Amino acid sequence: MSVNLATMLREGTKKSHTMAENMGFIKCFLRGTVEKTSYRKLTANLYFVYSAMEAEMDRLQSHPVLGKVYFPELHRQASLESDLSFYYGSNWRSEIALSPAGQVYVNRIREIGQTQPELLIGHAYTRYIGDLSGGQILKGIAQRGMNLAEGEGTAFYEFAEIPDEKAFKQNYRAALNDLPIDQATADAIVQEANDAFGLNMKLFEELEGSLIKAIGLMLFNSLTRRRSRGSTELATAD
Repeated sequence: MSVNLATMLREGTKKSHTMAENMGFIKCFLRGTVEKTSYRKLTANLYFVYSAMEAEMDRLQSHPVLGKVYFPELHRQASLESDLSFYYGSNWRSEIALSPAGQVYVNRIREIGQTQPELLIGHAYTRYIGDLSGGQILKGIAQRGMNLAEGEGTAFYEFAEIPDEKAFKQNYRAALNDLPIDQATADAIVQEANDAFGLNMKLFEELEGSLIKAIGLMLFNSLTRRRSRGSTELATAD
């Protein structure tokens, strides 16, 4: 039985996507207020998350389901290493630490890598498709918000091995829809994708304290007061 997993994931995560975009840290970021200390902490956490996810996907690349959506050109570990070197200096490995929310996220990735590898598709979809879709816009915001020169601290948003984003996303969707899975597994993958959004939101929540400390509560409140319709809602609204 064929399952249209790509559509299920897109439709099934819309609400989570909107909730994530309405987190205070993200609303400030999207409105151009990017504070370097909290941003580099997020980069450090993402390094641990992607390192765990990519280690599992590398290990499981011949898995009958997960292996069919194994695209190493999406991998972000090396680009995050480059960014961390910029933000923390050459000794960055001894400067960074996994936060409590980051540890929960990494633990979940390792757990399903051992027990239900196909659920990693939910994590890969949530992170990579978001990174790929918003990369250039987010890169521009980060550059302006932190006054960065081209090539400084924004390697995370660059996908050098994917010259044609539209064609790649078509291939990725086709691969999702060709997976040898049943409806129950597809439903579980969508649920895991929503859980991945929740884990990301916990990372953002942790950073709000240091952001407020840096920019002041008044500015934070003015930037985050109104609830925004998420980009996915806007994109699909007629």
